[in-house]
Amino acid sequence: MRFLVVLNLTCWAAVIAAQTPYPPITYHLAPVQGIKALRTRYSSQELIILQKLNRRDLDHLLRLKEMVVPDQWYYNELAYSPLPDTWSWAEQYPKAIIVHQPDQVFGAYENGRLVRWGPVSTGRKAAPTPTGLYNLKWKAKVHISTDNDEWRLPWYFNFINFRGLGFHQYELPGYPASHACIRLLEGDALWIYGWGEQWTLDAKRETLVQLGTPVLILGQYDFNAQPPWRSIEYLIHRIVLPAIPDTQRIIPFNPQKP
Repeated sequence: MRFLVVLNLTCWAAVIAAQTPYPPITYHLAPVQGIKALRTRYSSQELIILQKLNRRDLDHLLRLKEMVVPDQWYYNELAYSPLPDTWSWAEQYPKAIIVHQPDQVFGAYENGRLVRWGPVSTGRKAAPTPTGLYNLKWKAKVHISTDNDEWRLPWYFNFINFRGLGFHQYELPGYPASHACIRLLEGDALWIYGWGEQWTLDAKRETLVQLGTPVLILGQYDFNAQPPWRSIEYLIHRIVLPAIPDTQRIIPFNPQKP
């Protein structure tokens, strides 16, 4: 009995700790001195956080002269999220994904609570990723691009079927560079691949029975300005998401009326 009481108290303490927000995190710019120096100075988990904060995969992180580094280290990536911990609009969905293009990040919400975030590279200036509300449709461990059959897209999850647009793992150079798809770090792509819900079709695969996880894409990236996440002052403030997103493609979540 005593063991059960201690166990219950330990679990309850863990729940409270998980719900306690982290204190404000400050940042500084630090020189990038090569992969050996990075791996010596930072743990593997810290390197993932650095990639997320700088919106670059490891290869492209090495191309920076200076990178954004937190002054405090927590081994919960949500502590560094620029997105809010909770969002009222997402409360209506069991699962929902937002892609905030001005900040080049995605957030995954469960019943309005943030459970994952990461950097993205959305469409380049000549091929922008369209804004609006969509849904995850189908997925493939490896998808061959319809634009170029030499492009292999790991952990692909489609959200606009007629245009062939989806989430997938690919290089993140620190700015929008895709052909309108949404590029992710490998770990984030694999996570969304397993977490997201596909659409459900009837036996003949002709009629939509159930919509997949909602995907809301907001805002436009400013190609004429410096990336906002390179500003130390900008980083200490979180993104303010609209309570009711303003988009012409907003549709009700009703699986009976796709």
